[in-house]
Amino acid sequence: MSSPSDNSNSTDNTSKQVHDPFIEEGLYDRAHMLVEFFPDNMGDKLGMVFTHFAKDLVIAEMPVDHRTIQPFGLLHGGASVALAESVASVGAWLNVPDESYRAVGIEINANHLRPAKIGERVEGRATPIHMGRQTHVWDVEIRTMGREKLVCKSRCTLAIIKAG
Repeated sequence: MSSPSDNSNSTDNTSKQVHDPFIEEGLYDRAHMLVEFFPDNMGDKLGMVFTHFAKDLVIAEMPVDHRTIQPFGLLHGGASVALAESVASVGAWLNVPDESYRAVGIEINANHLRPAKIGERVEGRATPIHMGRQTHVWDVEIRTMGREKLVCKSRCTLAIIKAG
């Protein structure tokens, strides 16, 4: 997750947090832990910005730009999958018993339903389907922002493991 104080070598400001995200009561420390302790990750490199942290809904935006397109100027399917796994993993992690646990992806599928073009932004919304002690399954929809067209439908299964 990006934050306003990030010092990045990139001159592209599309990856910077443009407003404060919604953070469900009781999740403030965990949401900010992502910024403070894990600021330099794939999501940051792809311009992902988390806008909503709740136990039953995680939302992040991502630009369709030079970092996320395939050679024909359309959103790359791999970038969609990276967004899907990112919002699902964060959602699962927000629901683990404490910070000594991690949520790690063990399976993901994605149906790429329509293109998103360079210059657009997409939004990934993750909601839980199943939250057990050892596994979570999350549903993710990725839509174009503004037009609200469904670009990708994904399901991500995550293992809940002890860190270390």
